[in-house]
Amino acid sequence: MPRLEQIRDVDTLQQAALLLERTVISQQKTIATLRVEIAQLRGETVPAQLELDLLKEQLEALRKRVFAPSSETRARDGDSSEQAASEPRRGHGPKEQPLLPISTVTHTLPENERTCPVCQGQLEPMGEQSEDSEEITVIEASYQVVTHRRQKYRCCCNASVVTAPGPLKLTPGGRYSPEFAVHVAEAKYLDHLPLERQARAMGRKGLEIDSQTLWDQLGALARHLTPTYRALCAKVLASEVVFMDETHWRLMDGDGSHRWWTWCVASDDAAAYWIRDHRSKEAAGDVLGEYTGILMSDGYRVYEALARGSPEITPVHCWAHVRRKFIEAESSYPAECRKAIDLIGELYEIERQVPRLSRTAPDEARIEAAKLRTHLRAERSKAVIARLRDWAYAAKPATLPEGSLRKAIDYMLSLWPGLTRFLADVRVPLDNNAAERALRGVVVGRKNHYGSHSKRGAEVAAICYTLFETAKLAGFDPHRYVLEAARRAIASPGIVTLPEHVT
Repeated sequence: MPRLEQIRDVDTLQQAALLLERTVISQQKTIATLRVEIAQLRGETVPAQLELDLLKEQLEALRKRVFAPSSETRARDGDSSEQAASEPRRGHGPKEQPLLPISTVTHTLPENERTCPVCQGQLEPMGEQSEDSEEITVIEASYQVVTHRRQKYRCCCNASVVTAPGPLKLTPGGRYSPEFAVHVAEAKYLDHLPLERQARAMGRKGLEIDSQTLWDQLGALARHLTPTYRALCAKVLASEVVFMDETHWRLMDGDGSHRWWTWCVASDDAAAYWIRDHRSKEAAGDVLGEYTGILMSDGYRVYEALARGSPEITPVHCWAHVRRKFIEAESSYPAECRKAIDLIGELYEIERQVPRLSRTAPDEARIEAAKLRTHLRAERSKAVIARLRDWAYAAKPATLPEGSLRKAIDYMLSLWPGLTRFLADVRVPLDNNAAERALRGVVVGRKNHYGSHSKRGAEVAAICYTLFETAKLAGFDPHRYVLEAARRAIASPGIVTLPEHVT
C-alpha cells in the first residue's frame, strides 16, 4: 500500500481511510480486553461500561476526523440547518467596482442598415439617447522589451559629456525591472503560484524564462527590502499586545526534506515572520528578543516556559482554542459540551457590544470604547467566567479520565490564569485569531510550492510574507506598497519604508 501523502485519488483515499478505521477499531477492542485482563489480574474492579464508553468515544472521534467537515461554525439558537439548506440561495446582485477603470464603447448601426423597416425612411440618431449596459472584461498582462535610450549631451568645447539618467535598476546592468520582480513576488507569496508555474504562464504569453531567473529577481528584491523587513519586525515587537503562533514549513535542500517552522508575531496593523529550523523555547526567544508586553498564544508550553523566564512578558491565552476542544468532544458529549460552548459564546456576544473602530478613529472614540469594554467585562463577563468555572469543576469528576470531555476541561483549567486575565486588563483580547489569520497565506503557499529549497529561500519568504501581509493589515494595496518600498530602497540603499509612509 502506498504512503497516504502520496495518494491523490479520492477513491483510493477513501478505501485507505476505511481500512485504517477497521484497524483502529480492532486495536481498540484488543486494548480494552487487555485492560480488563490486567485489572482482573490485579484484583481490581473493572468498570466495563466505562471501557465501552471510552471505546465508543474514540470511534466517534475517528469517524469525525475522517469524514466530518472541518468547519467550527455552529448554528445559533433557533436556526435550522435543514431549513437553511432547503431555501433557495438568493443572488447578491451586481457589486460596485469603484477601483476599476471605466471606458465607453459606442455601438452604431452601419450605413446600409439605417433604413426604417416600416416606411423605408432614413433612420437618424435620437440625440444622446442610448441603451447602456455594463460588462466586466479582462485585459491580460503582457510582457514587453523596453529599450531605454539615454541621450548623450556635450558642450561645444568638447570638455564634457553628460548622459541622461535611466530608470532604476533592480541589479546593476540587470535586464528585469523592479516592477517585474514585485510582480513575481506577488504571484508567489500573495497568490501562492510556484515559480515553475509562473514561468510556464509567462511562456504562453511570449516571455521565454526559467524558474531560476525568476528566483534571481526575488533574491535581488529581498536584498533591497531587508531594512524595511527588520523595521517591520521591530514595529510589531514594540506593540503592547502581540499575537503569536507557528506552523511547519518544509525546507528541501541537498540533504533532503526537513521540517522547519514559520513563526508569526502579529499586532493590529502589522505581521512579521521568521522561519527557523526548530520549534523550541530558544527559537521562540530568538524571535521575541527583548519583547516586553502582553503575549497572546495558544496552549503550546513553549510560550509558558518563555514567559516564566521573562517577567516582562505577560502570557494570555486563547478562548477560541478552548472552544475548539469542546467542539471536538461535542459528538460524544453533546449536552455537556453545549453548556461550555454556549458560555464561551456569551463572552463573545458581550465583546461584540463594543463598537469596532477603524485605524483612523480619534483618540476620544478609542477611550470611550475602552471604558465600555471595561464596564461590560466587569458587569457581565466576570459572571459568565464564574459560571463556566463552577460548571467545569462540577462536571469533571463524572468524566472519563481519558475521554475528550475530560481533556477539554483539563486544557481549559490548566490555562485558566491566562484565559481570565482579560477581566483585569482591557487591552487583552479574547483569542489568538489575529495570528491564525496572518498564517493563512503561509499555509496555502506551503501547500502549493511545498516550502523553500534553501535557507536563503526561507529568508526571502519571511521578508516577502512580512511586507505583503502587513500591507493587507494596514489597509494598503500590497503590490503598490512593496513596489514603492523597493523603488525607494534602490534609489537610497538602506532606506526604510513603512506602510504609513506611502501616500
